[in-house]
Amino acid sequence: MPKTIRYTLLSLRDLLTSAGPFVLLTFLLLALAYWWLDPEPPKHVTLATGPAQSAYAEFGKRYARAMAAYGIQVELLPSEGSSQNLEWLAAGKADLGFVQGGSSALPAIGHAGLTSLGSLFVEPVWLFYRVETAQKVTKDATLTALTQLKGLRVNVGTVGSGVPSLMNKLFDANRIDPSTITLSQLAQTPATVAFLNGDLDALVFASAPESLMVQMLLQTPGVKLLDFAQSEAYSRRFAFLTPVTLPRGVVDLASDTPAQDVRLVAPTTTLIVRDGVHPAVVQLFSQTSVALHSQAGWFNRAHQFPNAANTEFPLSHEAQRMIRNGIPLLQRYLPFSYANLMERMWLALGIIIAVLLPLSRIVPPLYEFRIRSRVFRWYGQLREIEDRARNSATSAQGLVEELRQLEARVGKINVPLSYADELYALRNHIELVRARLINR
Repeated sequence: MPKTIRYTLLSLRDLLTSAGPFVLLTFLLLALAYWWLDPEPPKHVTLATGPAQSAYAEFGKRYARAMAAYGIQVELLPSEGSSQNLEWLAAGKADLGFVQGGSSALPAIGHAGLTSLGSLFVEPVWLFYRVETAQKVTKDATLTALTQLKGLRVNVGTVGSGVPSLMNKLFDANRIDPSTITLSQLAQTPATVAFLNGDLDALVFASAPESLMVQMLLQTPGVKLLDFAQSEAYSRRFAFLTPVTLPRGVVDLASDTPAQDVRLVAPTTTLIVRDGVHPAVVQLFSQTSVALHSQAGWFNRAHQFPNAANTEFPLSHEAQRMIRNGIPLLQRYLPFSYANLMERMWLALGIIIAVLLPLSRIVPPLYEFRIRSRVFRWYGQLREIEDRARNSATSAQGLVEELRQLEARVGKINVPLSYADELYALRNHIELVRARLINR
């Protein structure tokens, strides 16, 4: 091996050895910061949705497909609706869940440990009724007020959903005694079958228009949708309700369905996340919510959702940042895993650099001490020989032999070229002591 390369490798070896403790400390601090910050999201989360064929179930499938692209498996938990979702979130059975506005007022459900990803979409109150039944109530077979439901058979939603609680509030506001209405709480599918068979006079859903049941009933002959003529008044009485209008022909332009604008009231649905869910997961769900809910729909214009309005739960930090600033800068150019790691580690890296920067000044003196000590440690033996030379009883020939052996050992010392002057100085001093002994 050429001497230049050998001396260069020697210098690098000494440098690495001197900086070893510093490098080890750096890796330990980085490992500690990684463990503490836990930047990598879990690979499995649970999402409480809703009944089969509901809008919640449909959106749950879309979230699961979007999260699968990031390597996260979303387990969908079918439920009866908002009330049960809140119970599961509070109990830790679900990580995230869809919750309808007004459901948080249900008994025994608190806000502690639950945050919102913002309002995602509106869920109009769809009150479908049979035309032949309405003919017995009004001459034009059209219902426009809840007070007209007296004496009818009405299904008000499933136990565990937010619809029964919502309808109770609306009945109270209209001073309707529930005993004057034959109320039932069947699941969506059995209730729809009973309604179409004539066993029910009216059917209440609170769902986004993506619900297959809603889509089907809107186009079923002999079925009408209640026009909430007082929709604006309802929104003033209940903060979680929004007046919306189903535009004429939006269901089917060719058949002009509906034949006129229909006024509705709509609670807003939000995605609730329990405390303890990994921030990266919350961030991904927040980004996905923008992709899924920002398009124009029957009741909203493009980019109207998600938003921070009409939510009864505090907005999570990740949702606030997403709604206000959009996708973080790094994630626009890097894969999510790398961008997320850098975003969550940058503060820790700053602290580590602030700690290690003063300590790094120790490395050059330590390196210099390590190299020079290879030379200086032989000066102790040289001084001992020189001290014994002053004693006339010591044989000069023996001391010269010791100097020869010392010089041979010194000749095997390897130091970087920048410290060669130290080595040559030692050899000169050995030669100087030898000359004195010979002269003596």
